[in-house]
Amino acid sequence: MIDRLNPITPDGFARLRQEYETLFATERPALVETISWAAGNGDRSENGDYIYGRKRLREIDRRLGWLSKRMKAAKVVDPAQQQDRSRVWFGATVTIADEDDNQRVLTLVGDDETDAGAGRIGWNAPITRALRGAAIGDVRRVTLPAGEREYEIVAISYPTG
Repeated sequence: MIDRLNPITPDGFARLRQEYETLFATERPALVETISWAAGNGDRSENGDYIYGRKRLREIDRRLGWLSKRMKAAKVVDPAQQQDRSRVWFGATVTIADEDDNQRVLTLVGDDETDAGAGRIGWNAPITRALRGAAIGDVRRVTLPAGEREYEIVAISYPTG
């Protein structure tokens, strides 16, 4: 069921909303004002402020549209409310070990809030799909671009309250 949703943590949703509000309420109005001022300066074909302003306005409008769609499709899921804490579900922080006993700590988050460098892996990433529903001690096989790997679940935790 949760596979078809666009789950997102409350913090991730707040970041999307904050970006939307900043673009819509601050950046876009200031840019419209600059474009209006530049348009009043005469020839628009060689007016850098006007040309750049129009280009940037299109970028902002595209980003606003994308953010709006993502927020409408999002299902806010609070990992602290997870009932089954013995298995890997959305919002879990999981410690996994590979065949060479190298350990990694991953947190399963929404696709819009991924940050691989910080160990925040998107809900639809191959490794996340393989880990879903696993318990401590389970071994899961993951097909990665570098080939297949097996990972053992060493620890599972969820945020509290």
